[in-house]
Amino acid sequence: MKAREVNFDGLVGLTHHYAGLSFGNEASTKHRFQQSNPRLAAKQGLLKMKALADAGFQQGVIPPHERPCLPVLRQLGFSGSDEQVLAKAARQAPHLLSAASSASAMWVANAATICPSADSLDGKVHLTVASLNNKFHRSIEAPTTEALLRAIFRDDTHFAVHPALPQVAMFGDEGAANHNRFGGDYGEPGVQLFVYGREESAHTAPARYPARQTREASQAIARLNQVRPQQVLFARQNPDVIDEGVFHNDVIAVSNRQVLFCHEHAFVDQPRLLAELQARVPGFMAIQVPDSEVSVADAVATYLFNSQLLSRDDGSMMLVLPQESQTHAGVWRYLNALLAQDNPVSELQVFDLRESMANGGGPACLRLRVVLTDAEQRAVNPAVMMNDTLFTTLNNWVDRYYRDRLTQADLADPQLLREGREALDRLTQLLHLGSVYPFQR
Repeated sequence: MKAREVNFDGLVGLTHHYAGLSFGNEASTKHRFQQSNPRLAAKQGLLKMKALADAGFQQGVIPPHERPCLPVLRQLGFSGSDEQVLAKAARQAPHLLSAASSASAMWVANAATICPSADSLDGKVHLTVASLNNKFHRSIEAPTTEALLRAIFRDDTHFAVHPALPQVAMFGDEGAANHNRFGGDYGEPGVQLFVYGREESAHTAPARYPARQTREASQAIARLNQVRPQQVLFARQNPDVIDEGVFHNDVIAVSNRQVLFCHEHAFVDQPRLLAELQARVPGFMAIQVPDSEVSVADAVATYLFNSQLLSRDDGSMMLVLPQESQTHAGVWRYLNALLAQDNPVSELQVFDLRESMANGGGPACLRLRVVLTDAEQRAVNPAVMMNDTLFTTLNNWVDRYYRDRLTQADLADPQLLREGREALDRLTQLLHLGSVYPFQR
């Protein structure tokens, strides 16, 4: 059945700030306490969405979460009115207020893991919400993420949205950032590669930074998503590259159809994995970047692999990159040499996403890939699909509600909370989402 890949990008939230909350993500740590610009961050993301939609790629938007998250602050013992809760948290535990105010839900590659209908036993598109339990600020996202996905993929004759796995370390799950799907046409059955960093029963883990994805979680998601067992592969991420700042697989590898674009040190026993993919995926091609041309450190600094690899109708592919990959002389030299080689990559598209990049997320972090047939795409909430009207509407919405500078101290401002609720209430109307946020219920 004919199908295509649709990318749903996360819209940056109103409390986008640099708190350095993500240990293991070196960009996040490096920019801690710097002043952010939420308005610019949102507009940079919207520009990427619109440019890709204009280029013929199907593009949707996923809204931000309500922040600061007052329910979790109350759960931690801060009591009183909303204003009192904010004031107490800011005075007694500002790091918890930062965590409860994080806009990290914008990186929707971590929202869920997707199984297309061509791969599932029941012929539905399955979406399993990520638990994200390795970091407190991300572990609170699952309920709102589930509500948003249900408001977008609302037709249960086509879609099955599953809640997150149990919130324990054994089932650490970071969503599609550690998942790849290979195959020919998008509508044909494919091979799904689940990448994990540790296995609870084997006590395997990197030495310096945490491995956020477990094999146990990946196995559970494959079951929930009803992936046909013969179409599943599991591979372990190289613990040495995790210790160099590769906190998700999508920081060291990206795939599309038959192509895997990765660093030569991305996986444990990489030759065996590539041989397995070669045997199971017709036309499989691995583009391995040698460490001698791009080091792991340079890949992390530029987010070379946190890129989008998109198929054009003629079979060629476009690589969507952050500006940092262009400004790094060695990485840009490699990329231009790649264009001259015998592979499907025929175009480089560079975007300025520096607000997201400074907090540790590039082009691939900002998008959730969902393969949909024509009938399934018609069943998606049409109000979230990018077009000229929505682009203008959302830019006007951002101009009205977003601040152009934000620091950690601003998070205690009750007016910021009120601005956010008013903005999100309006956004749910614009996108026909219904009441998806706690303050609306």
